[in-house]
Amino acid sequence: MKLKMKMKSSLRMLPLVERLFVRFRKDQVGNIAILAALTLPVLVGFAGLGTEGALWYYTHHQMQDAADSAAISAATAYSGSSGTNITTQADGVTALYGYTDGSGGTTVVVNRPPSQGRYTSRSGAVEVIVSQPQTRILSALWSSSSTVTITARAVALANAGVGCVLALNPHAAASASEQGSVAISLNSCSLYDNSDASNAVSVGGSATLSAMSVSTVGNVSGSANITTTDGINTGGSAAADPYAGVANQVAPTGSGCDQTNYSTHGTVTLSPGVYCGGLDLGAGAVVTLNPGVYYITNQGSHAGSLTMNGQASLTGTGVTLVFTGSGSNYSTATISGGATVNLTAPSTGPLQGIVIFGDRNTPQGTLYRFTGGTNQAFNGAVYLPEGQIQYSGGATGANGCNQVIGDTVNFVGNTYLAVNCSGVGTTPVGTTTAKLVE
Repeated sequence: MKLKMKMKSSLRMLPLVERLFVRFRKDQVGNIAILAALTLPVLVGFAGLGTEGALWYYTHHQMQDAADSAAISAATAYSGSSGTNITTQADGVTALYGYTDGSGGTTVVVNRPPSQGRYTSRSGAVEVIVSQPQTRILSALWSSSSTVTITARAVALANAGVGCVLALNPHAAASASEQGSVAISLNSCSLYDNSDASNAVSVGGSATLSAMSVSTVGNVSGSANITTTDGINTGGSAAADPYAGVANQVAPTGSGCDQTNYSTHGTVTLSPGVYCGGLDLGAGAVVTLNPGVYYITNQGSHAGSLTMNGQASLTGTGVTLVFTGSGSNYSTATISGGATVNLTAPSTGPLQGIVIFGDRNTPQGTLYRFTGGTNQAFNGAVYLPEGQIQYSGGATGANGCNQVIGDTVNFVGNTYLAVNCSGVGTTPVGTTTAKLVE
């Protein structure tokens, strides 16, 4: 009892402030208030960082949409025409999303082929990289940098690719074919075949075909001899005739004949006009064609033809040869190995991009032989919608502009084709769509 009285006396002697501190320390409500006061700024900071992170996520989502759309658009444009400026195409699309290259620190980089990933060796693949700096807000308290860069990347690949060969016949067997030891190289371009036959595309014997892709309505025979980068597509839709809208070409009514049964072994320069009975260029002939349209037609009951023997030469720029006729007599072509041909289509006008045009009234299956070998270069479209085309030749490089379009196409010798057609005026062959692959 005496001890308890002594303790109470001692407590009374404690200073007032100390007694209040002891009471506050034992008060749990006070402790919670202190903890809340100390942690509130941290909680607010994390909430702010969460909001900032959500903003960055939203920005990246928008930027990824821009990169995806730009890559698809650029790859589609490339597959439609190798002369298309894919950087301009991609920049225009990203700008629609608010990401303009060079504005506000934004960069838009376009690469074909991609600089990284699985498609660095695919010429038809387009990579778009969009980057933009974002100003830090609360996160600046934990970083020496005042900005953070957000980047989005996309890669798109053309589904089939721009074509350099198109066989139009809807039902013929072997409408696109090669046999024997023939080697066909379609450099970064595709073969299209509209036939629904089980052997619409036929590669027989030891023949080989390399292409970006092979697409046919029907099926393929000899697929083991075909090498592609984008695959063999069977059972698909027919490819559109790119020149179906071009008006039919016939010799001008009442114009008469500018030349009749023309033949030469010399060095001459010819002018556009109507060549009745055809053109016969013998060995040693060196013929230059001035720009314009040359109508090769029949003379009476005789069909006119373009005939070139070995060692003959035919050159011209801005030129279209029209094979036409009447009745059952329509002009044809026979170019033998060793002849030199270097003709370039007009880049403007109703026949732009077409270096050879076949009258649509020509009997189906009319034979045209373009077999000049490596010295044969038709820069533009060889367009013979009713013709049976036998073809061999083309330079071994990948810098030409070649479209071979016929009712059927038969390769009878080594052939090298490409579609680097910027400035030539050709209309693309085949599909012009693309898909995202990265």
